[in-house]
Amino acid sequence: MTLATLLLFAFGLVLLVVGAESLVRGASRLAAAAGISPLVIGLTVVAFGTSAPELAVSLKASLSGVADLAVGNVVGSNICNVLLILGLSALVAPLAVASQLLRFDVWIMLAASVAVLLLGWNGVIGRLEGAGLFAAVLLYTAWLIRQSRRETAEVRAEFEREFGELPAAASRRLWPVYVLQVLVGLGGLVLGARWLLIAAVAMARAFGVSELVIGLTVIAVGTSLPEIAASVVAAIRGERDIAVGNIVGSNIFNIFCVLGLTAAVCPSGVPVSPTALAFDIPVMIAVAIVCVPVFFRDQRVDRYEGLLFLVYYVIYTVYLILAARHHPALAWFRPTMLYVVLPLTAVGLAVATGRGVARRRPPADAAQSANGAQSR
Repeated sequence: MTLATLLLFAFGLVLLVVGAESLVRGASRLAAAAGISPLVIGLTVVAFGTSAPELAVSLKASLSGVADLAVGNVVGSNICNVLLILGLSALVAPLAVASQLLRFDVWIMLAASVAVLLLGWNGVIGRLEGAGLFAAVLLYTAWLIRQSRRETAEVRAEFEREFGELPAAASRRLWPVYVLQVLVGLGGLVLGARWLLIAAVAMARAFGVSELVIGLTVIAVGTSLPEIAASVVAAIRGERDIAVGNIVGSNIFNIFCVLGLTAAVCPSGVPVSPTALAFDIPVMIAVAIVCVPVFFRDQRVDRYEGLLFLVYYVIYTVYLILAARHHPALAWFRPTMLYVVLPLTAVGLAVATGRGVARRRPPADAAQSANGAQSR
């Protein structure tokens, strides 16, 4: 591997992040100048924008015949979003989980993750199936727009703290600036995706690992940089519900929009390798399942849970590297994780969830007293 490959990879990542930032800011201000609600902007334009690097890389990879990299990018990004980004954010400060996430969004994330396994079971996600996934993101966005009617002044203030003061609808003279920001962002995404893909393929060949592993690790983390920045900064600023919502929303858009659109535009769809079906996609589903008891327990993600997520991300990455190298350590590493660490974690989460439910449930005496008061 040459220095030129490393520089190409670094410049590609920088262009992806800068391009996504320019796209989000330009599109947000363009929509606001047109009089669109800040909540709708945050839940649609910003969500699409932070998933734009994944979309650019996956589309370019599929059209270039490197389909494993496209699937690995989406699956790896979703795993990275929860285990790495949510873990880091929770270490900064315990994260609040909004009630809406528990009622709706986290279940959509889980259903989308299972859909990837079911649709790819035959080895390919076809164009029609991809169109179905993309239709799902349109329905999801329509639901978000409906929810925006409940917007409050606090929502607008929170959005402005994150992305700056929104322009008035009358400031049409600045529209060319916003359009230019969007175009610069799109250009950065396209060029950054091209450079990153070329460098990633060269790196995979130099290290003797598959494009799937590169997509699941290096590119997944690289294209998740906008989510990392948004969630960690939100946690530092005390906007802790944004940190969790950003991750859940990004995972939904990654599957419905990125994977769906990639499969829909590619003539032969997106092939799904047996390795991804047997291991990586089930890991993505397991990560989504773990979010349910963690979020539900106290409607927050504590620091020790964030640390647990980070430890599992390290374990997952180590496993990928060992498997790619066919390292002898796999002989003890795999059964230890499967039969010791995972069961202990499952028991711990079950006990913690049970305690959380017990704390929420009112005492029997209090409930009887309340019923007696009502009868009187």
